[in-house]
Amino acid sequence: MTTEVPSESSTERYQAVQRSEDFQRLRTKLRKFIFPMTVAFFLWYLLYVFLSAYARGFMSTKVVGNINIALIFGLLQFVSTFLIAWYYARYANRQLDPIADSIRNKLEEGAE
Repeated sequence: MTTEVPSESSTERYQAVQRSEDFQRLRTKLRKFIFPMTVAFFLWYLLYVFLSAYARGFMSTKVVGNINIALIFGLLQFVSTFLIAWYYARYANRQLDPIADSIRNKLEEGAE
């Protein structure tokens, strides 16, 4: 059983790609999406937790029948998660994938 170890030239190619302007642009675009969206979701989640812990009167306010604000906020956590996932997929298709495809194509061309 043999394990193929990447040749030094392929290692150098991958490092060159990592240092390339396209790769840096890809990382920057990814970070510009990921960090703000993560912070926003985390703050939204903490708001829900803190309101549940410290504003019980507000959270137990009935809206319709036995449905209260806490239940609505809890369900909105799921809605916001799905919206963020949908928005990320859309963002990746438009902003990230073209750059990643270009990097992959250049890397594959260099392998030949």
